[in-house]
Amino acid sequence: MNNMKTMKKLFFPVIVLELTIVLSFALFTFNSCVSMPKQKKHASLQLSRRILDQGKLTADQLTDYFVSRNAEADRAYILQFAQYYIEEAAAEGINSDVAFAQMCLETGFLRFGGLVQPEFHNYCGLGAMDAEHPGEQFPDEQTGIRAHIQHLQAYATTEDVKLVKELVDPRYNWVHKTKYIETIYQLAGTWATDPQYGEKLEANLVNMENFNY
Repeated sequence: MNNMKTMKKLFFPVIVLELTIVLSFALFTFNSCVSMPKQKKHASLQLSRRILDQGKLTADQLTDYFVSRNAEADRAYILQFAQYYIEEAAAEGINSDVAFAQMCLETGFLRFGGLVQPEFHNYCGLGAMDAEHPGEQFPDEQTGIRAHIQHLQAYATTEDVKLVKELVDPRYNWVHKTKYIETIYQLAGTWATDPQYGEKLEANLVNMENFNY
C-alpha cells in the first residue's frame, strides 16, 4: 500500500512536468510563427532619382508593386505594360523606375479620374490643362508610353542628343528649347506646377524600394 502511494506521488509530478514542457514548446512555436516578420528578398534596395539612369526593377517587380496599390488591375495586362516601360526607357537611356513611378502618380495607378481619360493612352498628363485641353491622345499603350519616355528624355538632355526611336511626343521640341533637369525633384515647377511634385515622386520611389518583392 505504501509503495502505491509512493508511486502515485512520483508519477503525478512527472506527468505535470512533461505536460508543461510540451505546452511551453507548442506556445513558443506558435509565437515564433506569428511574430516572425516576412523577410525581404532584397537587401537595401536603392533606386536612382536621376532621370538619365538605368532602372533596377523588373517587369514582375513593377507589376507586383502596382497590383498591391490597385488590386483590381489585371496582372497580365500590367506585366506587359511594365515591360513596355522598361524597353522604351532602355532605348532612350531613361530611368524606367522613375518613369513608372511617375505614371503611377499621374494616373492614380491607372484609375485616372481627371482630365485625361483611359482611352487617351496618355500616362503622364501630356498637354492636360483644362476642359478644352484635356491632354494628348495616342493610339495604343506602347505609343503612349513611348511619348512619356520621350518627354522625360527631352527634359533631361540637350538638343544635340537625338532620340533612338521615332518621335511620337508632340511637345518634344518645345521642351528641348525651354527646360533642362537631372533629377525627379526638378520636375516640380517644370513638368508640373505643384511645388510638392518631386516629394510625391520620392514617396512613390520609397514605397517601391520598401516593397516586399
